[in-house]
Amino acid sequence: MPKPDRISPRDDFRIRCRKLGHLIHFPYCRLENSGLPCPRIMDCWYEFFPVEEFLRAELTETEWREVFDTPPKPKVLSLVELIEQAQRKTGNQE
Repeated sequence: MPKPDRISPRDDFRIRCRKLGHLIHFPYCRLENSGLPCPRIMDCWYEFFPVEEFLRAELTETEWREVFDTPPKPKVLSLVELIEQAQRKTGNQE
């Protein structure tokens, strides 16, 4: 099996992120989820290269399950978590 870095797109190749609404590169998608891939990564990148093959070679089985076999959090919960993270970073705990 080829090394994963040989089959991924170049860092300057960007596609529109359905989640964020702007252009992003593959390395962002690869680490967007607290160091793990975005759960939508395969839907977004499959047209451009064999993304599933790349991820299966790169992720452990546990990481794979955590990203792709775990139901997504409700949007409201994700928003609350993001707000809490921002408050911790700024020291604003109101």
